[in-house]
Amino acid sequence: MLVRVEAVLTKEEVAHCRSVLGGTLWIDGRVTAGAQSALAKHNLQVPEDAPQARALSEMILRALGKSQMFNSAAVPLRVFPPLFNRYDEGMSFGAHVDNAIRFIPGPNIRVRTDLSATLFLTDPADYDGGELVIEAAYGEQSVKFAAGDMVLYPSSSLHRVEPITRGSRWSSFFWIQSMVKDDGERTTLFQLDQSITRARADLGDTHEAVLGLTAVYHNLLRRWAEV
Repeated sequence: MLVRVEAVLTKEEVAHCRSVLGGTLWIDGRVTAGAQSALAKHNLQVPEDAPQARALSEMILRALGKSQMFNSAAVPLRVFPPLFNRYDEGMSFGAHVDNAIRFIPGPNIRVRTDLSATLFLTDPADYDGGELVIEAAYGEQSVKFAAGDMVLYPSSSLHRVEPITRGSRWSSFFWIQSMVKDDGERTTLFQLDQSITRARADLGDTHEAVLGLTAVYHNLLRRWAEV
């Protein structure tokens, strides 16, 4: 399942991120790549332990906590602290699959990467190329969203970033361990939750159909969730 989460960050928050990142050191992006993907990776990245990155990461985590769409789609258990990357002219990231397990520095917590996320920090009109291309069961999906929007997709998907031919593409990227490991089960819960949201708007919270659908949702979550 590929999901667009709109307006995770406001325009002001995006501008703040870019201002902070503009004065931050950027290093070779291969520092977080696995042995195979490092061969295909050509971009820049802010060091994980940079104070600026940590502050912006906390801001993004707070925004995710308030996003109904993100929480509905991801059913998150753990979120790897957001990182920041940059693709300038000529840079790209060839086809790869993300590592299955990530370690959060410091507490050394393991995160199983069920979902990958890219939060765009550059307006699409400001660069050419740089599309995130995700190979899914229903074919290739090319993603180039507005600044502040985010894409969620299964970490098991083969994906790539096309070469930049003009400008520079900045984004935040991270991974999510979901309470619901199976993508098919997670998709079913997301579709059901979205239907419940529409039914509540049309029928009200106390309607018999809304109460019944809500019960089904929570009973499925109770059956499938790992906490």
